[in-house]
Amino acid sequence: MQQSFRSFTSVADVPDVAQLLQEAHEIKKQPLLHAALGKHKTLGLLFFNASLRTRISTQKAAHNLGMNVVVINVGTESWKLEFDDGAVMDGDTVEHIKEGAAVLGQYCDILAVRAFAGLQNREEDYSEPVLNSLMRYAGVPILSLESATRHPLQSFADLITIQELTASKATTTRPKVVLTWAPHPRALPQAVPNSFAEWMRRADVDLVITHPKGFELSEEFTHDVPILYDQDAALEGADIVYPKNWSPYAHNYGAALGSAWREYAAWTVNAQKLARTNNAKVLHCLPTRRNVEIADDVLDSTASAVIQEAANRVYAAQTVLKRMIESLS
Repeated sequence: MQQSFRSFTSVADVPDVAQLLQEAHEIKKQPLLHAALGKHKTLGLLFFNASLRTRISTQKAAHNLGMNVVVINVGTESWKLEFDDGAVMDGDTVEHIKEGAAVLGQYCDILAVRAFAGLQNREEDYSEPVLNSLMRYAGVPILSLESATRHPLQSFADLITIQELTASKATTTRPKVVLTWAPHPRALPQAVPNSFAEWMRRADVDLVITHPKGFELSEEFTHDVPILYDQDAALEGADIVYPKNWSPYAHNYGAALGSAWREYAAWTVNAQKLARTNNAKVLHCLPTRRNVEIADDVLDSTASAVIQEAANRVYAAQTVLKRMIESLS
């Protein structure tokens, strides 16, 4: 029996991942089959941070379901919000989240929010102040478009893509998926790798994570996943390679590499690295810095599946929104 869910913030909200995957594949074949489902329903998209794929794919998914979509860039197209309880609001915040979220809940049937980690205070980031405040005060279902610690729609699209890419491989073994750290000059959150690890642990794959020492993710997300500090060894026999940068979690939380990224240039995924794999396909959530995270000789080759992966963001969002709309009735 198909199960709906009210909010979607992590894979923990999904009772049956295999069933959700099957539905996504069916929706991809007939994206307008449920075009009347969201009629007279309004989806509010709240962006605290920039977006390209997440914004457009979610809008398209909602339109495919017949929904009305309202987009707000918080702080520039709305009042700047306060999140602290008991705050004396005599600074630059104009509206408290208690009223702001409650009002948005009066206008929208579902609220979707994108709010990155600040990367200054680990405890604050991992308490998810923005996401949890909306869930507490809005009174309507909440869809995460990336939070401080997770990016569930991206990971769902990744899994859809992995299933498509490995279905034609003539093998009885589970595909080997390698999440590999990659260099980057800026400090990036752990949300994508955290979420990817969570979803892959629920999927029919063998996940391996590789990164330099000092870049361990929280064990809350990795659990029993094998972690190798030797990237070449990790890539041996891989079917899927997912290069992604993340800043340190345990020590020097959120620290940027800056120009020191070149000291880690050996971790850039290139064609020579892929020669160790089982003709692996390469994924990335995008945007990616060419010849820093992934080399041109990979991104411009048939090994790259990043565009297919980005296209699947629509069907991931549409599948989830369909379940959420069904939970409203």
